[in-house]
This record gives sequence, structure tokens and C-alpha cells, in this order.
Amino acid sequence: MSDISLAPGRRLAEIRQQLGLSQRRVAELSGLTHSAISTIEQDKVSPAIGTLQKLLKVYNLSLSEFFSEPVQRARPKVVIEADELIDIGSQGVSLKLIHNGNPDRTLAMMLETYEPGATTGEKIRHQGEEIGTLLEGEITLTIDGQHYQLKAGQSYAIDTGHPHSFTNTSAQPCRIVSAHTPTTF
Repeated sequence: MSDISLAPGRRLAEIRQQLGLSQRRVAELSGLTHSAISTIEQDKVSPAIGTLQKLLKVYNLSLSEFFSEPVQRARPKVVIEADELIDIGSQGVSLKLIHNGNPDRTLAMMLETYEPGATTGEKIRHQGEEIGTLLEGEITLTIDGQHYQLKAGQSYAIDTGHPHSFTNTSAQPCRIVSAHTPTTF
């Protein structure tokens, strides 16, 4: 739908315009302010994941669809190189989506890195489930207002229909490998 090489805000503006929507209408549909949408589309700020999800819901796109290149392959890739992972994170949070171009896949995986002090910010919520294992570091998982302190070697399994967030309050980076359903969170 849009050129992947454009900055995220500009791509959001292009998608909105292609759908014939005004910024004010998108603000009404997403629950965001008109000024927030304007600032994002001008690439003055990078939207938090939760904010981006609200916008993409209006545009009927998933995060993976927004960040991925249109793939025109007869067969999905088997081997995905490190530089082909799609980073959908921002602000100290790297969320590298492993995507082979198969639109019919039923499971998605990510390699996540949280720099010291980084957080997903707003509570994330989407239907499905997620499991993950901390490869290194520590992270605070907050789900339904309850905090869980996890460290390297520990795993988690959550119902992502409940509001949740991840925060690294340690002085070291935290790395997680996770899998989630559906693939279009």
C-alpha cells in the first residue's frame, strides 16, 4: 500500500490520504487527539507501540503489515537473515519480527531488546497469547496491574487480551525471544 522507505509518520499520512480520511476523522476513530496525529505524521515524534496500534486499527492494518515490504514470492523463505528482521520497536525498545513472507502463518516470533530504562510505555492489548524467555537481563512484566520481576532464564506465558507492558528498570539491556498469536498483533 505504501512505500516502506518513507519515514513512519509520512507513511501513516500517505495511508490516511489513500483511504480518504482527514486527520480529525482518524482522531475520532482512534481516540487520539488531532494534534497527536499531526505531530506523528510530521515525524516530530515516534509513536509508542500502543498509539501506533490504535492508528493501524483505523487503517485495518497490523503492525507486521505496516512494517513489512510487500513480498512477491511463490514460496515463503526458509532462512531469514538477521538484516531481514523487521524492527517494529522505538524509544529504546527493539522488537525484531521474524517474517518469511508467508501471509498464512499462524505463529509469529520476535527478538526483543530493552535498553536500561526502556519500556513499552502504554499498556499493550491484543487478542491472543504470548510466551517468551529472557535470554539475558531483567524485565518487569505488568499485566492487569500486577508486576512480575523476571530475570535471565525465566519464561512467561500470558493472555495478551489483558493490558500488559514490559519495563527494564535495571542498568543492563534485556533480551527476550517471544512467540505470539495471532501473527497480526
